[in-house]
Amino acid sequence: MKKILLATTAATMLSTSAFAAGHEINVGVILGFTGPIESLTPDMALGAELAIDEINAAGTLLGGGKTLVSLRADSTCVDSSAAQAAAEALVSNDNVAAIMGADCSGVTAAIANNVAVPNGVVMISPSATSPALSTIEDNNLFFRTSPSDARQGQVLSDVLMDLGVKSIAVTYTNNDYGKGLADAFQGSYEAAGGTVTISAAHEDGKGDYSAEVGALAAAGGEMLAVFGYADQGGAGIIQGALDTGAFDTFVMGDGMKSQALIDNIGDDLNGSIGTQPGSAGEGAKKLAELLTGIAGTPDGPFTAESYDAAALIALAIQAGGSADRASIAAQVLNVANAPGEVIGVGELAKGLEILANGGEIDYQGASDVELIGPGEAAGSYQEYVVEDGAFKVLRIR
Repeated sequence: MKKILLATTAATMLSTSAFAAGHEINVGVILGFTGPIESLTPDMALGAELAIDEINAAGTLLGGGKTLVSLRADSTCVDSSAAQAAAEALVSNDNVAAIMGADCSGVTAAIANNVAVPNGVVMISPSATSPALSTIEDNNLFFRTSPSDARQGQVLSDVLMDLGVKSIAVTYTNNDYGKGLADAFQGSYEAAGGTVTISAAHEDGKGDYSAEVGALAAAGGEMLAVFGYADQGGAGIIQGALDTGAFDTFVMGDGMKSQALIDNIGDDLNGSIGTQPGSAGEGAKKLAELLTGIAGTPDGPFTAESYDAAALIALAIQAGGSADRASIAAQVLNVANAPGEVIGVGELAKGLEILANGGEIDYQGASDVELIGPGEAAGSYQEYVVEDGAFKVLRIR
């Protein structure tokens, strides 16, 4: 249920930062344009910027004459110091009204704790999925359009149990994302009667993973679960396991779903399975159509969630009648949830009009957005298999 909010006062409107008084409203788009998921982030950014372009094309934001400007910054995905510096530049130098991002869980937590929250800046992450982010002290400024890995761990367990896989080895990238997903999966899988033969961390950026693969092979298991990154250690682990014959079929988390992984490994990846946040609804299909010819993988991981994160920022600005940071924070849940008229992909102009006329909206967008608890997505997951050199979605869980 939506919060009942006091109307923004004239005094608050007058005290809004300089970015609200000009014609342009800066929005930060901070993603790992370099680092272990760099093959995924260009399409994520394009998804967010498609929503921004749609808002600008409507020409009615805050009564017209206001446009959103996307300012990209590199989180690196793994270097918290670099991510914080990039975010600080967005907040202090560029006066962003809000941040679409970050992406990987560790850098997202660092930015939230050390930059965004102290400065009162809303962050809406499309892909930071660590369960630890559910309990950070965020002053109601941190939201995410992808669900927590507490849910993904359960879904992965269900997938394996349905396939009759009763023992599995696990390796995970040694950070908040990897450890969180590995722990969530192991807890669910063992509770369901499965056996995790080993759960071992790996470091990204190594040239040789033979020691890690050897330990995983010694522990055994029907399959190897790889909770890492497609452009870094996760790919190295899979290639090493295939080269040595240690494993021939893999279970992958969302950070591994990249066409670059298939391109690099080839047919040996056929038969491997995994999950990623997402739906098969009309919103997701429509966004993929709009991004065809623009994005490398129009229905790629977290592209829908990125569109939705940027859309929520814009609609929250309109709902509060201000680009003031506090006003945006107060309106995110209001525009994301019922009651109100449902707003989907390509309908942002309609949402702006309803809000301008004092109405309410229920933004569902590309990923069927519904924010629960501490401002995170209830979420659904695509179960996929690698088949004939491509990811094929089998069902939605």
